[in-house]
Amino acid sequence: MSSQPAQDQTYLIIPGLTPTFMGRPALWFSENAEHIRRAVLADPWWQKHALIIDAAERRLVSKTIRELAELGYERVNSLEHVGQFRVLGDTLDVFPLAAAHPWRIEFLGNTVEAIRELTADLPAPRAKFKLKEEILREGDYVVHADHGIGVFRGTILDPLTGQNFLALAYAPPPRPNAPPDRLLVPPDQREKITRYIGFDKPTVHRLGGSVWLKTRQRVKEETLALAKQLLELYASRELARRPPALGEGDLEAALAASFEHAETQAQTQALQEILADLSSDRPMDRVLVADVGFGKTEVALRAAGRVLASGRQVAFIAPTTILAHQHISTIAPRLAPLGFAVAALSRLTSKPEVVQTLAGLRTGTVDCVVGTHRLLSRDVSFKNLGLLIIDEEQRFGVRHKERFKELRHDLDVLSLSATPIPRTLYLALSNLRAVSTITAAPPGRLPTRTYVLPFSWKLVREAIQAELKRGGQVYYLHNRIETIQAVLRRLETSLPRARIAVVHGRISERMLVETMARFREDAVQVLVATTIIENGLDFSNANTLIVDNALRLGLAQAHQLRGRIGRGTTEAYAYFLYRSRHLTAAARERLEALEELQHLGAGYEIALRDLELRGAGNVLGREQSGSLNQVGLNLYCDMLAEAVETLREHQNAKVKTLS
Repeated sequence: MSSQPAQDQTYLIIPGLTPTFMGRPALWFSENAEHIRRAVLADPWWQKHALIIDAAERRLVSKTIRELAELGYERVNSLEHVGQFRVLGDTLDVFPLAAAHPWRIEFLGNTVEAIRELTADLPAPRAKFKLKEEILREGDYVVHADHGIGVFRGTILDPLTGQNFLALAYAPPPRPNAPPDRLLVPPDQREKITRYIGFDKPTVHRLGGSVWLKTRQRVKEETLALAKQLLELYASRELARRPPALGEGDLEAALAASFEHAETQAQTQALQEILADLSSDRPMDRVLVADVGFGKTEVALRAAGRVLASGRQVAFIAPTTILAHQHISTIAPRLAPLGFAVAALSRLTSKPEVVQTLAGLRTGTVDCVVGTHRLLSRDVSFKNLGLLIIDEEQRFGVRHKERFKELRHDLDVLSLSATPIPRTLYLALSNLRAVSTITAAPPGRLPTRTYVLPFSWKLVREAIQAELKRGGQVYYLHNRIETIQAVLRRLETSLPRARIAVVHGRISERMLVETMARFREDAVQVLVATTIIENGLDFSNANTLIVDNALRLGLAQAHQLRGRIGRGTTEAYAYFLYRSRHLTAAARERLEALEELQHLGAGYEIALRDLELRGAGNVLGREQSGSLNQVGLNLYCDMLAEAVETLREHQNAKVKTLS
């Protein structure tokens, strides 16, 4: 990063990378400069956690380097973000916490000669172009409907017509040392281009080759087959009938009144769509999509209330025992006071309880059951099952999904997903599969402050102490079972008064659930865990997350983990730490995206390829993922929408002919 120095400054405050200072705006440091200066002179805590450098003071470069390292700053060759510094001979560049720009400290011998803010003279931003509500940047992969996958190389102005042509690069012709082919796309053909979403680096096609034509034809045939399958499923459900679930006003009002928060407009809209389905005489098959912590479960519970009040049973199925246990602890206290019998069914349920629950489901004395895939066993039968709620359906196995298909024919089904469905896919399927979305966070919810920093035990200890001091709890994520006990011992040594426990996939499910219950009750303050805590857990008092090696996580996974904190109105802090001094470009890009996209609802932007492709898999199934990747998500959805429309027109024409 080359930079230009701006005007001189008489002093520079460099706060340490400690939770006490994180989240403080730059204005706070300038307004409290004199207080900080006095504190640094007299207070040992401030002397350890802040550094003030004055112009013209006598100071060694080597001492300053050591002090910056002790404050938690990382020495690098190129400044990228807050918490870094670099050494250029007798000059130090540092990017202080809360600063908008890096600062340069120039030394002359053992004296600070000048302190200047750096204004970034960064390389010119990549050329970008708005296309179909999307921003294309130079270097992005694109798909031309006629020519296949290429690389966007910016725009070229035609001096004769004054029009901007899009420049696309394609694979070189098959001759030695041939340069890449170039295609210039005129303005009237831009609708043929879509941004590629799929593999990180797809194969770029050759202009005029046959590979793309064959690929496009094969995918077209597959989308037609899929559209036919979806239309047949839709038609069969259109023919199925069941009595409407009209509910009971007082019961449903009492359930709504027991909700501790105010519903968002988006929650209300989603609930109205679901209740409209339940009030009709056709079985519901709806997907409810919302980012982490946006209130899917509450909407599902209200839907359950409508069905229960109509005299039918409800089954709520979750992919893991720990998640099922959390759902039962949330649902039972809400439904039981209204006179509904709620039971659990998982591997943790004792044999006598299993026998009693199975009998209750058969006879109708159990109204609502919450469980894992144990609910799909052949020995489970219901007297009058009305609604099946499936949490994170994409996490169930093939056999379980086949069982879902068997149940779906004349049953109301509500699937919950925290993985956004791509807008293009939503439009392609909007006439086939009902989709509701919750796009607004609950009132009072604050964005989680996210920091990406080099790992240090000092930072870990101080972050935990800061959270415990305000009465909160901490998730410490260490995703290696082999070394997690060593991490536990280190934390116990560093924080002897803290109540610390560990959970991972190799402990028994009973111990897992018991430990999580202790965490819920605040008997455990710090939970050391693997990614077993990734999905669905909701503890409003846990408001600090520390990931000790963020390089082991994918972007979408990191975002899901960040969703475990900040579930109430308390500001939450997420620390994604890394240990490698030499980050790959891809790793750096992942970490920077986490830090940049920390606003509420960022799941719809973060890790677009990862999230959108998983979202597509939720609706289409894994068997379509190969075709989807070969032509890119956007073109695939366009082709699917076209196939659906073609078949619909064909069906309508047949109906008119018969009539």
